[in-house]
Amino acid sequence: MKFRELSLEGVFEVTPQLHGDPRGLFTEWYRFDRLAELTGHPLKLAQANLSVSSRGVVRGIHFADVPPGQAKYVTCVRGAVLDVIVDLRVGSPTFGRWEGVRLDDTDRRAVYIPEGMGHGFCALTDDATLSYLCSETYNPTGEHSVHPLDPDLGIDWPAEVPLLSARDEAAPSLAQAVETGLLPDYAACKAFTESLRTA
Repeated sequence: MKFRELSLEGVFEVTPQLHGDPRGLFTEWYRFDRLAELTGHPLKLAQANLSVSSRGVVRGIHFADVPPGQAKYVTCVRGAVLDVIVDLRVGSPTFGRWEGVRLDDTDRRAVYIPEGMGHGFCALTDDATLSYLCSETYNPTGEHSVHPLDPDLGIDWPAEVPLLSARDEAAPSLAQAVETGLLPDYAACKAFTESLRTA
C-alpha cells in the first residue's frame, strides 16, 4: 500500500497492492494503522456509505461544519469516477484549489479527505459505485454544499451535461459561501486536527 499526499494539505491518494490469480483478486484497501502514521491520529469510523451513480452524474461539492467535520476515506468498488477534493478552508494557502483523482475498479485506489475539505465526484461509467468510510454520522444541520459548476472553482468535470441533484443545483457559489460565513476556517480546522492528535 502506497500513500501520496496531494497538493492539498492532508489529502492522500492511496494505492493498494493487488494480489490476483486465475481465481480472482485480493487487496487491502484500508489500514487504520498506516493512515494514522500519516495523519497523526486514527480515523474514527462512525458511518459507512455506498453511492451508486449513472454516467455523467456529478455529486458535490459537499462539506461539513468543523468541528466536528467529517473526514472520509473513499474508494470506487464498481466502475469509475473522477473524485474531486476542494480546499474550502478560509485562510488556507490553497483555498479554492481542487485536485482530481480517478478512482476505479481496476487500480482500486482510494482517497483520504480530512475535515474541512469539500468533496465531489463525476461518474465516468454507469453504476459507478463509491464506498465511503466517515468519521462522523450524517448531520443534516451541519452539512453544506458549494455549487460544483461554479466558474470560480473551474473544475473540469468530464461530462458533456453534468447531472446534478436539486440540492447541488441550488448550492451557493464559492463567493456566496464566503460572504455568508458558511465555509470552515483554516485555523479552526488545524486546531481540530491537533486535538485529534493529542486525544
